[in-house]
Amino acid sequence: MSVFIEVLVPPLDESKLRTLFTKAYSQESPPAEQWRAVYSDNVHFTDPTQEKHGIESYIKAQEGLIRRCDDIFLKAGQIVVQGSIAFVEWEMGLKIKGIEFVYLGTTRLSFGTDGRIIEHQDYFDFIGPTFKPVPILGPFVRWLYRKFVS
Repeated sequence: MSVFIEVLVPPLDESKLRTLFTKAYSQESPPAEQWRAVYSDNVHFTDPTQEKHGIESYIKAQEGLIRRCDDIFLKAGQIVVQGSIAFVEWEMGLKIKGIEFVYLGTTRLSFGTDGRIIEHQDYFDFIGPTFKPVPILGPFVRWLYRKFVS
């Protein structure tokens, strides 16, 4: 099992963001001290399922996801950092009760004057990947999606 060895600190360039957005199955997740090092105390976090304010709420959200899953992977794709904004494309896998759910997404990060993240917005399709592998619901979700795109 891999251990998160070095706590990364701002400024967050492409290399450091790739490290933060990469986790193999069976690898330990970053510890709370890593999140505190790169996220502002007043960070605003939003994704399709939740909105959190403050570093402690963000850490609780991360810990909650880890507890609900048997395992998690995260793989960074393209990363662009320009001034106080960064975009990270990613693929995330969640293993829950023998089923793997895979999500493709993008994160938009805004950095404060100290280089720490003040806004973290995740964009991804939550419904499709969550319900496609589920018996009965999966076929219904695929049918519903076809109705909107056909």
